[in-house]
Amino acid sequence: MAHLRIGSRGSQLALWQANHISMLLRRQGHTSSIEIIKTTGDKITDVALAKVGTKGMFTKEIEEALAEGRVDLAVHSLKDLPTELPPGFALAAIPEREDARDALVSVKHSRIDELPEGARVGTSSLRRQAQLQAAGRRLELIALRGNVDTRLRKLQAGEFEAIILAAAGLARLGFTDAIREYISPERMCPAAGQGALAIETRADDVPTVKAVQFLDHPATRAAVECERAALNTLGGGCQVPIGAYAVPVREGLLLHAVVVSPDGQQIVREQSSGPNPEELGIAVGQALLAHGAGPILKAVQGRDTDLPQQP
Repeated sequence: MAHLRIGSRGSQLALWQANHISMLLRRQGHTSSIEIIKTTGDKITDVALAKVGTKGMFTKEIEEALAEGRVDLAVHSLKDLPTELPPGFALAAIPEREDARDALVSVKHSRIDELPEGARVGTSSLRRQAQLQAAGRRLELIALRGNVDTRLRKLQAGEFEAIILAAAGLARLGFTDAIREYISPERMCPAAGQGALAIETRADDVPTVKAVQFLDHPATRAAVECERAALNTLGGGCQVPIGAYAVPVREGLLLHAVVVSPDGQQIVREQSSGPNPEELGIAVGQALLAHGAGPILKAVQGRDTDLPQQP
């Protein structure tokens, strides 16, 4: 059995995830240690994520530690991981997914529909903001960053009427009691890979790849690979207003994906099913582009690069 060094961000949620994987590795007879690595996204805390625009902002420095041999594996929130890994790295395992939905947390209100006009709603996600706008609610949407407990404290202090977070993060940290509404994927399509973890290794580190393979959950991998294929086809990253969510059906997977302008005025939805995860994701991504998603994403990104031509 091996001693495995785990690279992780230092946030409360990231450390819970790293410790969770560490525990599972120990149950297999391995020993492990965790090295905390500060990423670009951790250093830039006073700017909305959508305005930073750096792919790999929560993963680049951890990958550098992997490449240098300072750690053997990295534990990421999968939605933070760019859809194309740099050469030399492997997505060695994707554990079983937690709840992929977004969640409403509020002191006074039980549902989004109960929020009064002009209510202050906090979220770090342009995807969530855009879908709230598309619902036609007149809400004051405010960028909210920080650890989960920091965001909850700001809510309790009355800075917001409600905040929206990933249900998975709340569940992992033991805050499910704070959830007032689980928002259906039909109403707020989750980010690609939301609720799933990614175990990244060096591609040529065969012993570590073998050591973590027991963590891989094939059904979760199929779903998130489908979602990520759609996201990659759209040229998007984790900070753009794209939702993609795949679920098992008789014929394989059913993928629902959405692209929304930040003001909610333009929304493009596509849904399809098929047996091959990657082919399905690419097809749905291409359909979104064919029906007007490209100009929305170009306007958000402010440039024409990173976006494929419409078919």
